Amino acid sequence: MAAPSDNTYNAAHLLVLEGLEAVRKRPGMYIGSTDTRGLMHCLWEIIDNGVDEALAGHASDVEITLHPDGSVEIYDNGRGIPTDKEPKTGLPGVEVVATKLHAGGKFGGGSYNATGGLHGVGLSVVNALSARMDIDVDRSPATQGLSFRRGVPGVFEGEGPDAEFTVQSGLTRKGKRVAKGKSGTRVRFWPDRQIFTKDAEIVMDGLVGRARQTSYIVPGLGLKITDLRGEEPVTETFRHEGGISEFVEFLSAGERVTDVMRLQGTGSFKETVPMLDAKGHMTPQEVERELGVDVALRWDAAYDTTVRSFVNVIATPKGGTHVSGFEQALTKTFNEAMRATKALKVNDADVIKDDILEGLTAVVTVRLSEPQFEGQTKEILGTPAARSVVRKVVSSELKNFLSSTKRDQKAQAKLLMEKVVAASKTRLSLRQQKDTQRRKNALESSALPAKLADCRSGDNDRTELFIVEGDSALGTAKLARNSEFQALLPIRGKILNVQKASVADMLKNAECSSIIQVVGAGSGRTFDLEARRYGRIIFMADADSDGAHIRCLLATLFFKYMPGLLEAGRVYTAVPPLHRIELTNPKKGMEKYVYTYSDDEMRRKLAELKKKNVRWKDPVQRYKGLGEMDADQLQETTMDPRHRTLRRLTVDDASEAAQVFELLMGADVAPRKEFIVQGAYEVDLETLDA
Repeated sequence: MAAPSDNTYNAAHLLVLEGLEAVRKRPGMYIGSTDTRGLMHCLWEIIDNGVDEALAGHASDVEITLHPDGSVEIYDNGRGIPTDKEPKTGLPGVEVVATKLHAGGKFGGGSYNATGGLHGVGLSVVNALSARMDIDVDRSPATQGLSFRRGVPGVFEGEGPDAEFTVQSGLTRKGKRVAKGKSGTRVRFWPDRQIFTKDAEIVMDGLVGRARQTSYIVPGLGLKITDLRGEEPVTETFRHEGGISEFVEFLSAGERVTDVMRLQGTGSFKETVPMLDAKGHMTPQEVERELGVDVALRWDAAYDTTVRSFVNVIATPKGGTHVSGFEQALTKTFNEAMRATKALKVNDADVIKDDILEGLTAVVTVRLSEPQFEGQTKEILGTPAARSVVRKVVSSELKNFLSSTKRDQKAQAKLLMEKVVAASKTRLSLRQQKDTQRRKNALESSALPAKLADCRSGDNDRTELFIVEGDSALGTAKLARNSEFQALLPIRGKILNVQKASVADMLKNAECSSIIQVVGAGSGRTFDLEARRYGRIIFMADADSDGAHIRCLLATLFFKYMPGLLEAGRVYTAVPPLHRIELTNPKKGMEKYVYTYSDDEMRRKLAELKKKNVRWKDPVQRYKGLGEMDADQLQETTMDPRHRTLRRLTVDDASEAAQVFELLMGADVAPRKEFIVQGAYEVDLETLDA
């Protein structure tokens, strides 16, 4: 069913916010918020106007005074806001910039090349959000001024925002004479408590931190802050001639690896911008821009990273294209230089940004006219070309340092590259540990492998897990087992030698991970004997040298990762027969088949039978492997608890056992070779079947 039409909504319902009304209606859109952060932003909008004058070379000092009545006064000794009439509006310049959004001297015309204020809304926004604002301009011959109440120009008849107010346009001459060659602007504003929250206030620490930062960015600029709100006045003064190099020294902590470096350069790019033509129409026009890059950086032995970035004098705490260009240049240049100097070997992985940033303190500044910011709060630079210009400048300058032949720089570059390689190795090691833990957790919580032939009983003291080598033996063992309490887990061939391999490699190995998963008691530090799923673990492999090797590999796995099972006497090896003697005339009470488990035992048994005049079928059958037995034979000789023989594996001395495993199965070849050679002299050559 269609919704009923509503004819009552028409153009009369559309609210058109004109001028500063829009700012008061949606303050967050212009200053971010209406708490302390937003109020601090307002203050910096005004301060930045003075700093821009210093950047343009017209001011040397900015003074900020915090008054007890909650107002803030900002003075700069720049050129002063123009007081003559603006041709289009017929209003004085001061009134235009304080009451009209997007009005100012930073849109072109050559007044400013690099500024912090760009949108022309700073002063007017603060004016709109102030219960009162006084602007006094010092320009010869006399000081002139104008006041505003919530953005409306006029005259107050007393002090403070509650004084009687008369709406009036135009400047008022204050009578105070100004000498030729002297000029400046004084702005005092009282934040409007209808807009700002009750607890919004100017925070001295934040103001001092930002002022210090600005004094580094604009060398030679003096900033003075006076706080009159307390019982005693507090004054802080900043002036730094060394610029961002001094800033890096101030921010850097820890033992230095390199000196402070300056990477400087310029680049140009073309940008299409809308421009007013002779007929007053906006037409796109390609403009050549110049972008200056100035980066100061230093590495120390600590692990923290401090990167501060600025566009002109505006801090960009969330970075932007200039920071991404800087980081790309670091990563690419370091990898190239480290490959060239063999600090990174052929098989080593490339270092990443985080490895290089470890212990770095950097200040990245760019200067350009009309940068593109994301929003009025200017926290992120959006000018796309800044990325490539910064990348080129930083790459070129940093490459010169890393490949320098000067003795001091070469030594520092070597130390730095060694630090980066160490950070990379630490990161890869930690990632490997995390991956191992994740794989281990997944192993302990996931479903049992499909190849497990489980038993029906849940009695952990009675159940047995046979680890069987070979598919052919598995088929026979399945028929021979008692499925009530005997479980089978097949393994293919020789498992990984875990004495040589890492934990991660062990967990990646399908056979090892299956064994740990099926046993169910965890591994390493998380091993819990009570959580095991079976009472006995029995290795069942052929009675030849390969079978012995497989049993040795399995014993190594259990000793290294599940030693609790060995200590509790829960691990065994099955002892399959080596020969089957078929009797042709068995006497009463004798079995038709006799099994022996070694050559010596077979010889003794044959001598005994001969003595008793019992004949046997020649040749005596010798089993090459478990797969040669049929199910009845395997059950009778190896799996049936009533007839089988098991060897229990135990550990009497853990440290001695660890040494033996390391000798026989470890990565060090020399001791093993010595052991084998030494043992060769003790072999009885007569017993060798060769």
